[in-house]
Amino acid sequence: MLDTLTFLLEKLFLLAHIKLSSLLPPPGRERGDPPLTRRCDPAGAPPKFQRGDLLEVPRTLFTHFGIYLGDNRVAHLIPDILPVLTADGRQIQEMVTNTRLLLGVLSKHASIRVDSVEDFAYGAGILLNAMDRAVRRSPLSGEEVARRAERLVGTVSYSLLWNNCEHFVTYCRYGTAQSLQTDKFCEWLKSLIRDRRNVLLTALLGLLSMVCLGISSSTALPTLLIPFTLWMAS
Repeated sequence: MLDTLTFLLEKLFLLAHIKLSSLLPPPGRERGDPPLTRRCDPAGAPPKFQRGDLLEVPRTLFTHFGIYLGDNRVAHLIPDILPVLTADGRQIQEMVTNTRLLLGVLSKHASIRVDSVEDFAYGAGILLNAMDRAVRRSPLSGEEVARRAERLVGTVSYSLLWNNCEHFVTYCRYGTAQSLQTDKFCEWLKSLIRDRRNVLLTALLGLLSMVCLGISSSTALPTLLIPFTLWMAS
């Protein structure tokens, strides 16, 4: 039951990213603070990153994070199914395609790998150490951050909620794994559950499923249990 609930939450987390990302304040602009970040263009002159810097790349559905190791190398955690299917290091080291990434998410397999800054950014601008203001802990020394990242390189399990690229970089830089995106999602989910209008909508959808599919345990139980659970949680 817990595995099923976690699976549903992860899929809801993935679907909610577009809406959620629009709710998040730009880094460094909370409480009127000036922006801390510096945007770098990977296609231009080489940026002056320092070993242990936290690099952040805004993507369409999510934000991707990595740790700069020096010499134009970035360690980052990315979902990837290929290491499960082959031991060919040359194939694995090739840039992760969308298919490999999606299958990695679904199978919960990932790699902490080292790529060039250009491959990591994939044409997008890079925000430098933008999380330092949002996280309460002070960052560790740059050398310690980089060494932590290097020790973790390899195949790891993956979870959208509990072990994603943000957990990796926060563990390396601040000493404790956390995901601000996951925290924001959980707050959004709580507000969704507290809204009692969703209870009525869920009950209505359940009744419609019973009308369309007929009355059976597979339709009647969710129709009763899900609205009841939402009502008690609200």
